[in-house]
Amino acid sequence: MKSIINWFEIPVANMERAIAFYEPVFQVSLRRETADAMELAVFPYDEQATGGALAKFDGIVPSHHGAIIYLHTDNLAATLARVAAAGGECVFGPLVLEQDIGTIALFTDSEGNRLGLHQPA
Repeated sequence: MKSIINWFEIPVANMERAIAFYEPVFQVSLRRETADAMELAVFPYDEQATGGALAKFDGIVPSHHGAIIYLHTDNLAATLARVAAAGGECVFGPLVLEQDIGTIALFTDSEGNRLGLHQPA
């Protein structure tokens, strides 16, 4: 495992406006992608670095509560079972992603924080 943080998403309401902000601020070109009902603009990254994207889809709203951080797991089902046992709740997924990216789920922790889990393919 390279890092416990695997992926992040920054919620956006207007993808074009968000891209127009982030590309010049960070001097990068974002790669547009869609997956199911998710619209993404992916930040550049390689296999050695944590990746992330701007994200627009039902159920997420830009706010001061911020980004979704995905934590690595080798066994999503077992981790979600431990989340439930510890008082958390799965609130989305599991969703198998295309292109052998893996499987994701969102959960709330004991404090009400929303976090993601990613099990690589």
